[in-house]
Amino acid sequence: MHANKMAGAEPEKKSYVDLREKLNKNSSANKKHLWENRKRKHDQSFGLHRHHSTHDREIELQKVHQGIRQRILFDKEECDKIEQKIDEIVHSADEGNYKSRTVDRAPLRVKYFFGEGYTYGKQLAERGPGRERLFPRGEVDEIPQWIYDLVVLRLEKAGIVPKGFVNSAVINDYQPGGCIVSHIDPPHIFDRPIVSCSFFSESSLSFGCKFSFKPIRTSTPVLTLPLPRGCVTTLSGYAADDITHCIRPQDVKARRAVIIVRRVYPDAPRLEPLMNGSKDQDGESNRESDDDEDEENDEEPPSPKKKRVVLKRNFRRPSQESNNTADQQGD
Repeated sequence: MHANKMAGAEPEKKSYVDLREKLNKNSSANKKHLWENRKRKHDQSFGLHRHHSTHDREIELQKVHQGIRQRILFDKEECDKIEQKIDEIVHSADEGNYKSRTVDRAPLRVKYFFGEGYTYGKQLAERGPGRERLFPRGEVDEIPQWIYDLVVLRLEKAGIVPKGFVNSAVINDYQPGGCIVSHIDPPHIFDRPIVSCSFFSESSLSFGCKFSFKPIRTSTPVLTLPLPRGCVTTLSGYAADDITHCIRPQDVKARRAVIIVRRVYPDAPRLEPLMNGSKDQDGESNRESDDDEDEENDEEPPSPKKKRVVLKRNFRRPSQESNNTADQQGD
C-alpha cells in the first residue's frame, strides 16, 4: 500500500537551486540593470551638457555680434589709390627711410606704426594684459597725410569716428599664410572703437581662437567674420574687450593689408626715452623673430576690474588733450 502510494505520487519539485547558480544569475541581471541605468544617466547628462554648451555659445555669439559694425566704405577706385600708397610705404621702408620703431618685421607680415607705437608680445619683459607700453614720443614716424586724406576723412564723413579721434595708425601688410595671433587691443592704451580697413584681397577675422605652434594651428573660432576688400570693421564692447580676435594663416590666401586707426589715451603708460644707448626698458628687441608669439601672445582678456570704461560723452579732442597732457607729463 505504501509502495503503491509512493509509486503513484508525483515527483517532488526541486525546492532550491545551487547557491552559485543563484548568485551568478542575480549578478548578471544586476550588472545589466546597472549598465542600462548608467548609460541612460550618461546620455541624459551629455544631452544636458550639450544643451548648455550650445546655449552659452549662442549667448557669447550674440554679444560678439553686438560689438561689431561693418560696411563697404571704399569703392574700387578708392581702394586702388590707397593700395598704391601702401606700396609706397613698403618701398620707402625697404629703402630705410623710416625710424627703427616704425617698422616691425615678422615672417609673412610687416607692421608699420605711425603716430604712436607700443610694446607687445615677445618685446615685453613681463607679459600679460596691462603691461603694454607706448614707445617714447617721437620714436615712430608721424601719420602720413594720405592716411588722413584718403582714410580718416572718409571715416569721419561716414560718422564712424568723431572728427579729431584718430591719433594712431598701423598698417599690417600680410603675405599668403601670414597671421596675427589672438589678442585684445590694450584697453589701457586705446579708446574704442577699434577701426580697421581692409585692402588688396578678402580675408577673415576670427574671434575666440587658441593658437598652438610647431606646426601652427588654431582651435575652432566662436565667430569668423568675412573681411572683403574696401570693408571697414569697428570693434567695441564685448567684441573689443572680452574676447580675443586674430587673423589665422589659413584665412590669408593672397596678399592683403589692413589699416588700423585708433585713438591713444593722453595718459596711456609710456616708456621713458633711452639714455646714452642704454638697453631697451622692456628688456627685449623691438624686432620679432616669430609669429608664434606675436601681438599679445594669446593672453586671456583683462579682468573687468582693470578695464577702463570711457563713454562717448567724455571724448576730448586732441586740441584739448594736448593741454591736459602737458600739465600731467610736463611735455
